[in-house]
Amino acid sequence: MKTTYIKLTFGVAILLGIYSCKKSEATVSDSETAQYNKNIVADSVSSAATTLLKDKQFIKTANVNMEVKDVYEATISIEKSVLELGGFVTHSNLQSNVVSEETFNISNEEAKLVKRYQTENTMQVSVPTEKLGEFLTLINSKKLFLNSRVINVEDVTSRIKYAELEGKRIKKTSENISQLKTNKDKVDMSDENRSEENQQQLANMDVADNLKYSTVDVYIKEPKLRIAEIAVTNSKNIDNKYKFNFFYSAKNAFVEGCYLIQRLVVGLIMIWPLILIAAVAFYFYRKNKFNKKQIQTTGK
Repeated sequence: MKTTYIKLTFGVAILLGIYSCKKSEATVSDSETAQYNKNIVADSVSSAATTLLKDKQFIKTANVNMEVKDVYEATISIEKSVLELGGFVTHSNLQSNVVSEETFNISNEEAKLVKRYQTENTMQVSVPTEKLGEFLTLINSKKLFLNSRVINVEDVTSRIKYAELEGKRIKKTSENISQLKTNKDKVDMSDENRSEENQQQLANMDVADNLKYSTVDVYIKEPKLRIAEIAVTNSKNIDNKYKFNFFYSAKNAFVEGCYLIQRLVVGLIMIWPLILIAAVAFYFYRKNKFNKKQIQTTGK
């Protein structure tokens, strides 16, 4: 009896151990899966796009090159997303590159122009920097294949600090100039200092704008060729119809012949002095030849 109790206890312990191991494995598996899914989500946005550090300021830009099912539909969706995020489109060049085209005659009057083409679009948009990651996630959902995605994060903290120091220096210089005696040199120095101040303000505005908005260059294209069938006129049949008309051509030839005679007559009239000189010269030549002939006849 005691032996049976020991065996039963031992069996229960083994079963509990197996159950605990399986539960532990399931917990680890679930944890790994959750972490894997989290990594996928993070990768679809990229930590570079969401970089945010205390006492640091970044200018962020991105470049995305991908293939989509429909370029026009993707373009409309991207532009709509940009507006909804509070951004704006600065460039959009949608075009169809014709690979080949051929005309097929289907009747005496009609023909079909068949074009094989590939559509693409080169875009540049500006989105609020804090929403760059969200925007990249939105356009990522439109892809069939991602060729490349480049995200640049530039630390401009030192540049901003330097701009502040330059602003103070320019202000101090302006105060020093104002204390000088008014003369030509003071006017020139004041103008130069004001020009430098304007340039510094413009640079500060550019940096502030680039900090607020991130520029994203997007290139999308369709991987497959599209075919367009366009109804056109059978021009070859029309050409053959009017290529040659005997009576019309004969009439034109007769008229052109008349014009040729007129041009010849007008040309002769234009050179009448030469004709007159030639006629006089010929007259004297014949007369001289006739006189010589008479002299030779008399001498015999």
